[in-house]
Amino acid sequence: MSEDIQYLDDQNFKGSVAKGVTLVDFHAEWCGPCKMIAPIIEELATELKGQVNVAKVDIDESQNTTSQLGITSVPTLILFKDGNEVQRVVGVRNKDSLKELALSALK
Repeated sequence: MSEDIQYLDDQNFKGSVAKGVTLVDFHAEWCGPCKMIAPIIEELATELKGQVNVAKVDIDESQNTTSQLGITSVPTLILFKDGNEVQRVVGVRNKDSLKELALSALK
């Protein structure tokens, strides 16, 4: 587990995405594609440190947040800017496309 990743839950989610740019990976322990994308998320957290916050939410442990955001498939990655959803992608993506997604909110 990367020290550059924030682990969010129902209690701290809204406060954590309220300011700045945050890329949130909604995942589940039982999800094969989530395990495939996990190393990419860790690399991005390190590479984007200081520019984009990278966070993970376990959908089984944070069902209120998951429900409020209408997450129906995992992995789902949502980019937030100052608490507002900017973009959402579902499924496994390569590192370059996720990095481009994360940095797009800085422009």
